[in-house]
Amino acid sequence: MKFSRSFAVGALLASATASADDHVQVDDDTFAVDSKGGLAVDTGLLVASPAALPSGMSTGLVAGITRSCGCHFAYGVRASWSTITESSLVWTVDQTDFRLRATGSIRHDAGRGSIALRLGLGPTFVHEVRTRNQSMEAGTDLTTRAWGTVPAGDLDAMFSLHVAGPWLAVASGGPSLDHFGGAFVLGWSASLGVAWQP
Repeated sequence: MKFSRSFAVGALLASATASADDHVQVDDDTFAVDSKGGLAVDTGLLVASPAALPSGMSTGLVAGITRSCGCHFAYGVRASWSTITESSLVWTVDQTDFRLRATGSIRHDAGRGSIALRLGLGPTFVHEVRTRNQSMEAGTDLTTRAWGTVPAGDLDAMFSLHVAGPWLAVASGGPSLDHFGGAFVLGWSASLGVAWQP
């Protein structure tokens, strides 16, 4: 009697396990890396110091295309948009930065991840809307708009990790240098996003 009861329990557990195995949605291949192509497209969130303001944090979006040479070197292009609003007793300033960079990087792959040191050079186009908070003269235009171009460069440490299939998580950050007002201004930038590597 005891033997038949144990046999029945064992058969029931084996049947339940087999049934569960038939419906498994996560297996050994779910997070397999099935792509290590030379082309990668990424996008993400950006935070950076503004190009033409002495303080504050500009936030926006960044995207890029990178091509690997099949060695430890890669090159590409990047573009970003970010905006910031600062105010004082007299002025409210809305500044938008459009960054364009040609990039070159030295990288090292290790398992599912890679680390790279990336240098980017190119212009930053700055659009500024400056509004006077108050004026003593009636009919005075309180808003002025201006465009400017700032030569700039970025040096980023970049980390990427294959998550599943062709998809990667990427993060980067480092110092930036803008030539503004006849002087070099040291800033910073950082981004967090995803990449697709077919």
